[in-house]
Amino acid sequence: MPRWLRTVLTRTRELALARKVLFTLKARRELASLEFGLDEQDACDVLANLSAEDSAGRLESSATGEWVYVFKPLLAGTLLYVKFIVRNDCIVVSFHEDEGETHEEDA
Repeated sequence: MPRWLRTVLTRTRELALARKVLFTLKARRELASLEFGLDEQDACDVLANLSAEDSAGRLESSATGEWVYVFKPLLAGTLLYVKFIVRNDCIVVSFHEDEGETHEEDA
């Protein structure tokens, strides 16, 4: 397990359980468009239960230079694509069904 992953999982779990998660408009739309329609509370539950096995790596944001974390958890038989930046609050950038997106992984 990469050194950064344990820290990210712990912080994400803390923020998600405290419901200190900010959703972009794009992420809200993606949640609503899922086949089984998740709301923000459901998304927080998914974030709180992410595991090292769900990690698909991280990439550097071209806009801000921050690390963007990518996870692909399985929910109700559907592989999701969850991408976020951790600041003071966990900011969800994308939350939709996995469509085979590729990214630079940093282990």
